[in-house]
Amino acid sequence: MITRRSFIALFGSSHLLANNIILSDNDIFIHKKDWNTFIWTMKRLKRLRKYIGYGNFNVISFSEALNYANKVPIIGKFTKKELTLLDMLFYEDPKKYGFYGKRINANITDTININEIVKVKDTGHYLYKGEAFENYNKIIKDIGNNIILTSGVRGIVKQMSLYMKKIYSLNGNISEASSSLAPPGYTYHSIGDFDVGKKGFGSANFTEKFTTTEEYNYLKKLSYISMRYTKNNNEGVRYEPWHVKVI
Repeated sequence: MITRRSFIALFGSSHLLANNIILSDNDIFIHKKDWNTFIWTMKRLKRLRKYIGYGNFNVISFSEALNYANKVPIIGKFTKKELTLLDMLFYEDPKKYGFYGKRINANITDTININEIVKVKDTGHYLYKGEAFENYNKIIKDIGNNIILTSGVRGIVKQMSLYMKKIYSLNGNISEASSSLAPPGYTYHSIGDFDVGKKGFGSANFTEKFTTTEEYNYLKKLSYISMRYTKNNNEGVRYEPWHVKVI
């Protein structure tokens, strides 16, 4: 990892301007020497997702992912450098990135108990049985079928993949990525929370544009749910009006 000053020394300030990135002096990046390893790891995770399917990728454990990689040639084994990088992204204290959320998973090998979850029809996502699944069904009943489940249960591998894609989209800026997505091991999606959105609204469901929808206006009136990440929350996470708090 490197700081903003080191990043500019390696890549040049014109790179930042070209990509419209506004940085603080404390922002931390993936180091240039680790960039190729970072890309290779992302691609390996993508091949894994393609091989096992989108739904299975949501809940696969890290140990299962390694097993597939070791046995399936088109995925390929994770290298020592890739495993070291994954360990770093999981075990580093994200407070240095400006993220102050609670650690939910202590170990990268933590698993999702498939007996405790249920697959939600027509979504490719899972929810935990009990309060999460019951509340989702209440939401559908109260608001209607135009509101959909956009993300449910996420295992370590899924959250890691999302986190790395976010870092990549921000040119390696781990600090900026951590303000818009919980690092792996810190997401409440692993124990119950879920995201909802407006059917047909696409990626806008994961922006504040969701608050302009009729579905959101109904959602905020429901007494049996609350949102996890409110404006100016203490965890250092952006406002997420689509993220339903369960635990």
